[in-house]
Amino acid sequence: MFTGIIEATGEVTDITAEGTNLTFHLQSRIAPELKVDQSLSHNGVCLTVTSVSGDAYTVTAVEETLKKTNLGQVKTGDRVNLERCMPANGRFDGHIVQGHVDQTGIVTGIADQNGSWLFDFQYRNFSNDPKENNITVEKGSICINGVSLTVFNSAPDSFRVAIIPYTYEHTTFRDLKVGDVVNLEFDVVGKYIKKMLGLYQ
Repeated sequence: MFTGIIEATGEVTDITAEGTNLTFHLQSRIAPELKVDQSLSHNGVCLTVTSVSGDAYTVTAVEETLKKTNLGQVKTGDRVNLERCMPANGRFDGHIVQGHVDQTGIVTGIADQNGSWLFDFQYRNFSNDPKENNITVEKGSICINGVSLTVFNSAPDSFRVAIIPYTYEHTTFRDLKVGDVVNLEFDVVGKYIKKMLGLYQ
């Protein structure tokens, strides 16, 4: 389990195709602290560390992960947000993040507020089966590329978040442009409530 509080970023140094999977080679300042078999969130996607050497390590994403996330679009030289799993005795600073991306979204707007940034996102709704739609709520939680954030301007298929300077400088939010694809993990509590309401209506 994760909290959505990013520890560091990692730079993708190489990508190797292995059948339908992709193995990512990355460098990061936290690499020397990693261990093989450890869970590590990459842009909000929980992946298993398969090797570590100095400041470099590798992880592999399977076809299903590549289809549902933006990892298939990552290129050599790109940065990704990193978070190790939450220690049992740690503070819970963000919100419950499982590292299981629900779907991707698109950056539709970025506004510099002279001290903060407003980011607008849109995501697909499945009109053929509304029960499958993901939802946000005003002042609820959302995880975007692994970052725990608070929603406002919540709509059926869009929302806005505010980014403070620290988050902007220490995550990949400063790399985002309008039209970019991001990973979205919706609040797990909201997903359970939505499921329960759908079962009994």
